[in-house]
Amino acid sequence: MIDPKRLRVLRAVADHRTVTAAAAALYLTPSAISQQLAALEQETGHALLVRSGRGVRLTAAGEILLAHAHAVLAQLERAEAELAAYEGGSAGEVTVASFATGIAEVLAPAVRSLSAGHPGIRVRVRDAEGDESLPMVLDGAADVAVAVEYRGAPKEDDVRLSRVPLYAEPFDAVLPEGHPLAARTDVDLATLADDDWIGQHPGNPCHEVTRLACEQAGFEHVPVHFSDDFRAVVALTGAGAGVALVPRSALHGMELKGTVVRPVAGPRATRRVFAAVRRGAAGHPLIAPVLAALSAAAAGLTTG
Repeated sequence: MIDPKRLRVLRAVADHRTVTAAAAALYLTPSAISQQLAALEQETGHALLVRSGRGVRLTAAGEILLAHAHAVLAQLERAEAELAAYEGGSAGEVTVASFATGIAEVLAPAVRSLSAGHPGIRVRVRDAEGDESLPMVLDGAADVAVAVEYRGAPKEDDVRLSRVPLYAEPFDAVLPEGHPLAARTDVDLATLADDDWIGQHPGNPCHEVTRLACEQAGFEHVPVHFSDDFRAVVALTGAGAGVALVPRSALHGMELKGTVVRPVAGPRATRRVFAAVRRGAAGHPLIAPVLAALSAAAAGLTTG
């Protein structure tokens, strides 16, 4: 009989590609991960992993078992949800991982509404960059992710996750107030090709959105200055260090001294935000109200 706990270990190793990274994600030691995998190979009678460079990859048998693991783990999530509903399940804790602007825009309002409508649900918030929250959900470190689309993100049809679209927002151009284009009502990105740019570090989803938008405008986005903190980005722009693209919601309530903010003409850089849970968990009586509250909080935000 295959132990479902070992299927979680197999999935973590498949996701993270190394035993050490999988161990960190599951809060286990690498030795414990190796023992679980060895036991799983004994249970199945097949080698499931082979070394590949500095990491590991699944064998053909491992890939077959992984496909079944996704289905089994999703069914277990559904079983837990139905049992919780049967028991009443109106009180408990839900951990939500979200990037900072998502916390301000939808998660904080959702927490407020839940405290009124579902006082038995306690939401624990974990600040996580847009590309960090989905792995946290898959690894069991969070129940819900508020995440953004990014290169390499799990696809919409990923069998491990269920998604709820929340909102989409444009990025605006932030220019020093003395910039030659500051008087324009909107800015064509191509006209900024020769400017110094302030951007996010590679791997940050906003870096990818900006890079793609600049590619579509006909030039390569190569920042001179890097910061993942939009307040720092705007401060550098106000100091005349360069130009930037910033998500519109990140500018709410921000000190914009020395800058002008202009919408982008033509094709726009857009950040698409969604909530995600492990497949099978959306109907859980603690998680379903959280998803509904997030959707309600996002209803009035920019879309498209």
